[in-house]
Amino acid sequence: MEESEKLRRIVEARMKLKSRFEEKIRQTPSVSDNRPMGSGMPNRHGMPVLPVGQTQTKKWPVLDLGLQPDLSLESWRLVVDGEVENPVQLTWEDFMVLPQVEDTSDFHCVTSWSKLNMNWKGVRLLDLMALALPKETATHILCYGYDSYTTNISLEEALKPDVLLVHTVEGQSLPKEHGGPVRMITPQLYAWKGSKWISRIEFLKQNKLGFWEERGYSNTAYPWRNDRYS
Repeated sequence: MEESEKLRRIVEARMKLKSRFEEKIRQTPSVSDNRPMGSGMPNRHGMPVLPVGQTQTKKWPVLDLGLQPDLSLESWRLVVDGEVENPVQLTWEDFMVLPQVEDTSDFHCVTSWSKLNMNWKGVRLLDLMALALPKETATHILCYGYDSYTTNISLEEALKPDVLLVHTVEGQSLPKEHGGPVRMITPQLYAWKGSKWISRIEFLKQNKLGFWEERGYSNTAYPWRNDRYS
């Protein structure tokens, strides 16, 4: 398929997905909560810039399962499958020809620190969804990392435009210790919902617990509700 035709189809599918989930997205707590817990000026979604229980840090602590996969760009692959019309497997080259976006967002870790105003570059998860075309039956995704990590997200959260698969941070390639070459970020949820070293996104008919969710962490992970544990 010509790249221009692929882009046209992505844009068309993107609009359909946004329309399908528009109301659900509008009702998510990180957008609609009229009594959010936190401090500071409102962020771009109207929530306090620092969620309850968080402390701002200038550093970017490293947290993982004790394994940091060493992945070359040539060997990296991303599979998008499950409840989709068009399962895909992307190479690095395939990934980089998708629409690239830059965004500045905040990073909230469940261990009580927040790093603000981080500059990212990558691909919107929304555009990957538009490429794979989720079926009407799909409600959630399960994300897999090359380190065997998993985490779950509802589609209304996953479709938000600041949910990115990033390869660049602060103008530099994403470091291996922070999930490079590609990790997902979820600025409106606690950061464990964004898989490092991402390798697969599986669309599901129903919710399925990931690594930390099986160990007592929240399914929903809303920072402004102190929603850390189930």
